[in-house]
Amino acid sequence: MTKIGVVQLVSSQDRSVNMARLESLIPEAAAQGARAIFLPENFGALAANDVRSLGDDEAGESRPLRRLLSDLAERCGCWIFAGTIPCSVRPDGGWVPGSRVRAASFVFDANGIEQARYDKIHMFDVDVADNQRRYEESSTFEPGESIEVVATPFGQVGLSVCYDIRFPELYRELFYRGAEVIAVPSAFTRPTGEAHFEVLLRARAIESFSFVVAACQGGEHDSGRQTYGHSMVVDPWGEVICRAGEGEAILYADIDVGVAAAARQKMPVLEQRRIFNGTPLKES
Repeated sequence: MTKIGVVQLVSSQDRSVNMARLESLIPEAAAQGARAIFLPENFGALAANDVRSLGDDEAGESRPLRRLLSDLAERCGCWIFAGTIPCSVRPDGGWVPGSRVRAASFVFDANGIEQARYDKIHMFDVDVADNQRRYEESSTFEPGESIEVVATPFGQVGLSVCYDIRFPELYRELFYRGAEVIAVPSAFTRPTGEAHFEVLLRARAIESFSFVVAACQGGEHDSGRQTYGHSMVVDPWGEVICRAGEGEAILYADIDVGVAAAARQKMPVLEQRRIFNGTPLKES
């Protein structure tokens, strides 16, 4: 059994403001016994105007957010699942062309070492009935193309981000690759969050018999953005263990991957599947 901390933020456009909050909140969560801490999407700067500049910093020598989280992970002796950080370099070392960056989700172990990176695959290019109206993430972010599961002391953790949650084929693949816990750092809009957030998280948990951990942005941001919040942890049977409202918060939950194993044993859907590459199996 491992205690986790799920940090909900109302991030500023100003990276330094957000870094100061992390330096307070992560040690607070660790002091409460959290051995793994989950951060939301765009925790370092939400709706910043200089995303490429931020991404260049994280790809270069200074790496302010990555260095801070590495230091905090080592100092606090906990794993950190770092929501998303803008990064101008791809995992293979090539630079993202033009003005775009990758929305990179880094994982730091308790020694401060980067153990994994997942780049958000699905871009939120959508019309929404809120004060922004039109979202075009693909104009700012280059989509990733790699599916990632990272081994940790508390189980195999599959990585995803926000809008990915609407694409169940990603989560089915994480399930096939052995994920027992799935991270979904998010910055859902209020209208889409109110309509779909909980049901999507619970569906992904049920389909994969995995814990789903969603650390969110939640509130009125200095950019004018409005995010839904309601960070939550869902167990492998689809039950919500804990949830936040709006505003800054830290949730705590106990993760035991034995619960996932027991659910999979009772309902062995991996062994019972009959459709492969879109084709049902025939009786022999």
